[in-house]
Amino acid sequence: MKNFKYPFMVLLGGAMYGTMSSFVKMSYTLGYNAAEISFAQALLSALFLGCIPRKTKLTRHSWISLLLTGGAIGLANFLYYQSVSYISASLAIVILMQFTWFSLLLEWIIFRQQPGKPELVTVLFILIGTVMAGDLLRDGALSISWQGIALSLAASLAYAAYIVANSRVGKCVNWQTKSTLIMAGSALTIFLVNAGTITAHNHFGATFLLWALFFSVVGTTIPTALFAVGIPKVGAGTSAILMTIEFPVAVLCAHFVLHERISPIQIAGIIIMLTAISAMNYFKSLKK
Repeated sequence: MKNFKYPFMVLLGGAMYGTMSSFVKMSYTLGYNAAEISFAQALLSALFLGCIPRKTKLTRHSWISLLLTGGAIGLANFLYYQSVSYISASLAIVILMQFTWFSLLLEWIIFRQQPGKPELVTVLFILIGTVMAGDLLRDGALSISWQGIALSLAASLAYAAYIVANSRVGKCVNWQTKSTLIMAGSALTIFLVNAGTITAHNHFGATFLLWALFFSVVGTTIPTALFAVGIPKVGAGTSAILMTIEFPVAVLCAHFVLHERISPIQIAGIIIMLTAISAMNYFKSLKK
């Protein structure tokens, strides 16, 4: 049971992440928008995480690096939340999962870390699974909002940038301080990009605060703590595989909460993508 505790923490954190897109889309029916939701989520998370006691000294370079890293995840969340206002939550998560090979591409371009043949093969299967899971071959697929797909792809690229940066900055900083600064950078970036919308067209009030608390606690604060405790015990490679639970949870949540349709070919595509992503993370862990 003890050995299962830490993998369960990682699984639970990933599953909690997976529920967000459906509930964000549900909140849109109340008139809320992606800018105010993502900003409030990041700001409250920074405040919650900032209340956790810690002792650390940071250099100016560490401060800036962590804030910029937070800016990447802030953009990813905002763009992802924005995309579900144009396309289904299940399609949005399928497109977002392209971060797995985007991160390989970024490491190749920036750090000259060329992926091996096994990793390239898994990318091919991820793309095949994406077409199937996104139901992009059905009649009427061309009527899908390409603006929504573009936003999801941009979110995926920003998420990949966050993962690459997060793996390289703040390695000697405790998780409380690192998470707080990343969330602060996230909130700051979202506000700078959407200052006009947040200040002029907001719905701040008691009901909105309850939604913001839910997104902050369930979507950021608790998963961050679970990952901080569980990932060091489980290992990065295994954790990356366990965290893919976010994908099926997001699709299932969209089906049961939003009543979005899931066809057998989509289920097959999801299985192909999950298998390919797990294989990619396995090959990456072997290289390390």
